[in-house]
Amino acid sequence: MRAIIPFFLSLGLAVTAWAQRADPGFDPAKDVSLRFEKGAVVVGVPAGAHLKAAFMDVSKKAGPGTLKMGKLPPTTDQDELGDGIWHGQVKVPVSGEGLSGTVTLQVTYQPCTEGEGGVCYPPTTRPLDVKASDIPGVPSGAAPAEKPAVSPVEKERDVPKVEAASSAAPSSPVAQTVTSAPAPRAGLMLSLLLVFLAGMGASLTPCVFPMIPITMAIIGAKGGGKAKGFVLSTMLVLGMAVTYTSLGVIAAKSGAVFGAAAQKPAFLIPMALLFVAFSLSLFGAFEIALPPSLAMKLQGDGSRKGLGGAFLMGLVLGPLSAPCVGPVIGAVLVGIAQQGDVLFGAIQLFVFALGMGVLFLLVGTFSAALPKSGEWLTRFKRIMGLVILSFAVWSIRLIVPEWALLGMMGVVQLVGAAVFGVFEKAEDFLAQIRKGFAVLLLVLSILHWIRANEVAFGIQILPRGGAAAAAKEEHGGWMEQDLEGALTKAKAEHKVVLVDIYAEWCAQCKELDEKTWPEAGVKGWIGQNAVAIRIDTDAKRKDLAAKLQIRSYPTVILLDAEGKELRRILGFQKPESMKAWLEGK
Repeated sequence: MRAIIPFFLSLGLAVTAWAQRADPGFDPAKDVSLRFEKGAVVVGVPAGAHLKAAFMDVSKKAGPGTLKMGKLPPTTDQDELGDGIWHGQVKVPVSGEGLSGTVTLQVTYQPCTEGEGGVCYPPTTRPLDVKASDIPGVPSGAAPAEKPAVSPVEKERDVPKVEAASSAAPSSPVAQTVTSAPAPRAGLMLSLLLVFLAGMGASLTPCVFPMIPITMAIIGAKGGGKAKGFVLSTMLVLGMAVTYTSLGVIAAKSGAVFGAAAQKPAFLIPMALLFVAFSLSLFGAFEIALPPSLAMKLQGDGSRKGLGGAFLMGLVLGPLSAPCVGPVIGAVLVGIAQQGDVLFGAIQLFVFALGMGVLFLLVGTFSAALPKSGEWLTRFKRIMGLVILSFAVWSIRLIVPEWALLGMMGVVQLVGAAVFGVFEKAEDFLAQIRKGFAVLLLVLSILHWIRANEVAFGIQILPRGGAAAAAKEEHGGWMEQDLEGALTKAKAEHKVVLVDIYAEWCAQCKELDEKTWPEAGVKGWIGQNAVAIRIDTDAKRKDLAAKLQIRSYPTVILLDAEGKELRRILGFQKPESMKAWLEGK
């Protein structure tokens, strides 16, 4: 599993109004600094601006050799969309192999200015020439190979944020404190804790749990005293650790081959399908098992006494438990392969083995009697399948259409309802609580399917309330994308055309939607004087981007009925300033 790095909030910092205002002369190429320093590309923005993590990328333009972008530093804040951002400057580590002469790097970033009038600029790609000798990991005489360029559009918008430290803006003392730390230790510990719990969960699966007392008897740990039982159990767990740690190293080594490619849809989609197969296995659709002859050969038919026997038994427990542990360990291995960190991959699988060995250690030391396997064990196995199915959907959440994501969430919730017994009788109080939770999941599943159809077909089935109602109200009567139709309507009604240029990834556009357009004074002026239209020139009407000279988002334009521009304003505006601008003041 990937390390989970918490977002560091710094929204409560005291900053001056001047620093927060967007500079109307901001140029995404000239005002963003690029340099190469100590093995890293350093991208910097001035105060009152930030860089979005979603589009940060470094690749090689052409020529021999390969270039690999390292792990991105942790973000220092979040924007209105919840996306990670950096203030000040960020250092993106890179390494290369087989490079020579001067290497031209392609650095892609997306800057946004902040405060009233703040805008988000489209992703910008600029070249940066660097001497090959300055790039770490450049052995002489390496075989030439070409690394394909990574497009920020293709790149998964969930970038790894571990280990490296970034520089924060001088005006952000909290950010400075965060980035001065050598590594996000809390995220590392949380990741290892999750892997440890996954190992404990694997030991409770029907393929492993019933084997624990039998295994302890085979190696002679039961009935031989606590000290002997502890030593033998420890050797068995160490044998398990050797097997799983080796898998972690192999996964990390293979991950280093494809590096950034693991963030692309071409990798994420097959990975999600693999997780779906794992979950189906845990649901009982099929088994991931070794051939019976090989399993019998590994298990043997005699006692494995002594420390060597216990260690050997631990080595073979991994393959023997494949029917249930395979899906769980597979999910962990895919995450390790994406990171490509050999040491961290080995540590993660070692910790997984320790988690899986807890019950073995307890039973071997204290000869504890485990509860009998039964329905609870089968249900636990299905819950683990539900977790892996949920991870499959989570891994592709940013590369599928909204309607598809909503539909998949509905499927996961329907499966969850079945796992928790929505179609079963509830005999006792606890069973009734469990069934009540299952019914809640079923209701949520139906609502997500309805919402998926609304988004897919542009219809409204259920009434909206709260934020959804406000979102509909703020654009009530607005036209969508049809500029030609808006001009025709404006000519017939003797009005001007108000054009709101937006992009789905633009945080300031969302802020404009939430705070400015719903305000009564702004709505009143638009209703009396303008035909309002929203246009996405980034994805839906790219043909209008050049015609309307759009270079940042949001951009608001007033046109007369003939299509002639009267005036425009950039970035987020508060209701009072927007109303004054509309009135020409």
